[in-house]
Amino acid sequence: MILLAFAIMMVVPTNAQTNDTTQTNKWDRVMNAIIAVESKGNPKAHNPKGDCAGILQITPILVKECNNILKARKSTKRYTLADRYNAKKSKEMFILLQEHFNPEMNIEKVIKQWNCGFYGNGYKYKSQRYLRRVLEHY
Repeated sequence: MILLAFAIMMVVPTNAQTNDTTQTNKWDRVMNAIIAVESKGNPKAHNPKGDCAGILQITPILVKECNNILKARKSTKRYTLADRYNAKKSKEMFILLQEHFNPEMNIEKVIKQWNCGFYGNGYKYKSQRYLRRVLEHY
C-alpha cells in the first residue's frame, strides 16, 4: 500500500506543477488510462450488465447525476443516454463529475470513484485492483 501511494506521488503532478489551461487537459492523462481499461477506446462499447456505454462506460445514473449538477448550476444544457456513445460528450460528463465530486483533482480518488461510485466510501477491495489496472496505463 505504501509502495502504491509512493508510485502515485511520483507520477501525479501537483497543482503547482500543472500548467494546463483547460479542465480537459488537466484530466486527459487519467481519462485516457480509464478509457484504456474500460473500453480500449471503443466509443460503441456497451456492457449490458450495468448498462454501461461508450469510451468511459458511463451508466444511466451518471448521466442523471450530470444533469442534476447542470440543473443546480442553472444551466440549460442536458445530456442524454445516447451522449455516452459520443467520446467528446463522455469526456465532458467525466470532467463535470470531477469538478463536482473531486475539485482537488485527487487521481487515486477519481479512479476509485469511477469504479465504485461517487457516494459513500465505495473504496472496496475491487477498487484497489481497478486502481492498479488504471495506473498501469497512466
